[in-house]
Amino acid sequence: MRTVLFAVIAGVALAAPPALLGPSALARQGARPAAPASGDPVLLEVDATQAPRRVFRSTMIFPAKPGPMALTYPKWIPGEHAPTGPIADVVGVRISVGGKPIPWRRDLTDMHAFVFDVPAGAKSVTASMEYVAGGGAAAFTAGGLASSSLAVVDWHLMLLAPRGAAADSVVYSATLKLPAGWQFGTALPGAQRSGDVVAFAPAPLRTLVDSPVVCGKHFRRFDLTPGQNPPHTVETVADSPQALEMPAERLEAHKRIIAEALALFGARHYRGYSFLLTLSDAVSHFGLEHHESSDDRAHERSLVDDDAFFLYAGLLPHEYVHSWCGKFRRPAGLATPDYETPMKGDMLWVYEGLTTYLGQVLSARSGMLTPEEYREGLAATAAAMDSRSGREWRSLQDTADAAQILYESSPAWSNWRRATDFYPEMELVWLEVDTMIRALSAKAGAPRTLDDFCRSFFAAEPGKPRAENDASGRAPSVSTYTAEDVWAALGAVAEYPWKDFLDERLTAVGSARGPLDGLLRSGWKVEYTEEPNARIKAADGRDKTFTLLYSLGAVFGEEGEVRDVVVGGPAARAGLAPGMKVVALRGRKFGKEAVADALAQAKADGKPIECIVENAERYLTIGVEYTGGARWPHLVRDEARPDMLGEIIRPKTWDPKTPGAAGKAPKKR
Repeated sequence: MRTVLFAVIAGVALAAPPALLGPSALARQGARPAAPASGDPVLLEVDATQAPRRVFRSTMIFPAKPGPMALTYPKWIPGEHAPTGPIADVVGVRISVGGKPIPWRRDLTDMHAFVFDVPAGAKSVTASMEYVAGGGAAAFTAGGLASSSLAVVDWHLMLLAPRGAAADSVVYSATLKLPAGWQFGTALPGAQRSGDVVAFAPAPLRTLVDSPVVCGKHFRRFDLTPGQNPPHTVETVADSPQALEMPAERLEAHKRIIAEALALFGARHYRGYSFLLTLSDAVSHFGLEHHESSDDRAHERSLVDDDAFFLYAGLLPHEYVHSWCGKFRRPAGLATPDYETPMKGDMLWVYEGLTTYLGQVLSARSGMLTPEEYREGLAATAAAMDSRSGREWRSLQDTADAAQILYESSPAWSNWRRATDFYPEMELVWLEVDTMIRALSAKAGAPRTLDDFCRSFFAAEPGKPRAENDASGRAPSVSTYTAEDVWAALGAVAEYPWKDFLDERLTAVGSARGPLDGLLRSGWKVEYTEEPNARIKAADGRDKTFTLLYSLGAVFGEEGEVRDVVVGGPAARAGLAPGMKVVALRGRKFGKEAVADALAQAKADGKPIECIVENAERYLTIGVEYTGGARWPHLVRDEARPDMLGEIIRPKTWDPKTPGAAGKAPKKR
């Protein structure tokens, strides 16, 4: 599912809209689909020529018959696991028959539905609308999706569908009009361009929604598997041509993602795969998985600047893993027939949690991350989950059950509330599973790993021999599973009471510590020093924050705003809370140097850190009782145990130390 980089476009006053792109306009450009008749596809025309203004216009022609009819706007969005369809940003809705408007009314119990009566003799209904993008950063696809020189077209934002129609049963014939001269990338089959209009082959609604388009003035396609079938590409749009100049060593690491994933899963199940990469500081930054592509949005300089690449490096591997874990194999509760039926997120600890673990491992195996960078990221995750005060009352399972609530929750109080912890905490749990499989199977004399589970559970056709089990070139399909299927598949790899083990990790409440046993078993442990953690430092630099969770027990904004606190930590005990602002520390204006000096001075003199705090236009002075100095997490070797973690992230298809390997390891950043 969606991946936020650990990490809005301001509203634009709209002038009177130009005429909607009509059938005749497309016909003149040679990209007009055939007119509909009974049983024919829905004709969808999306005009993205106003994308720099964040305005998208759509016209649809639906086969119809006289009587009551309802059209719905997609509500439950695949990969977002929540009812995030931004109906409030759908405007200018018009419905007509034969060019004559007909009245419609919104369903009073479903704000995403428009109901009306089709008049006698009508065989089709025309609907038009505008989508005005204005969501915030937390809105994912409904958030920032365009700049002056690029845009992401997510079809679910631009269309209506017949109420009650299964996403596999209704077919759309889509065309897209681009701004003049813009290029595009997509996995949607059958693209034929005429001028600035692209027509696509008719496709089921599920395929259409699963196949977004990136487009822009500055475009570059990177071929990751030249001359091979199925093809793999990175279709990249950026706000500047300089942002597309990816160094050769980083391109080689991108290529190794494909080879390492095949070594991990042993089979493929798609006709081809495209990373749809948007590089812009004007869009929301996240990843959203699709079966044959992924919608990947990152900062403009992510391919060319060292710190930005460090933070970006895990994005594409994560979304690529989702093609197996989430799109092909999917929890039954998330495999809904349409975009109206509510999803059940109880199995997100596999869908997202296992993907988080495998995505990070794949990042290290491919060379997107160096081993040191991988360990710094894992140390940051372990420390964050180990300091989660919310585990006192909320189970890890409940973070998955309540995902649709937590995705949209405020960052304030997230340590006490808990966030979508089934991503990071399950990375630690799946590491524990991996190390247990290795230890149990080695003891039994038949060494196996979590890779063996992956090759079995995510097989294109479970039960077939690995050499025959590759569905490359086939159209996407979905194979659902339950928790019982997961326990059984793990047991087939290494006999163990996996249900009891996972239930304990998922349902525990009141635990004071995070699940660090797998990390310890892997031959590493978390230690805290005054040396900054590289991952946290890079994220703080990007996000303009001060993450002091492991010293003061708080996260601050650039100007001292209290973003979050650890309940029971020094800052919270002193009375600090989100919504307040620390103006000064020990008499010095809040800032990088003031923070460093205050921590060092308190350690030296043993006195509280005096803070001047602004709270709702009132000022007070408080003392934070902390004298431990700067404190950052790192992984250090436990020489009493074998380095199992090093073996887990060891490349399977290349040797970074051997000249002439698939590609040299990237330079340490």
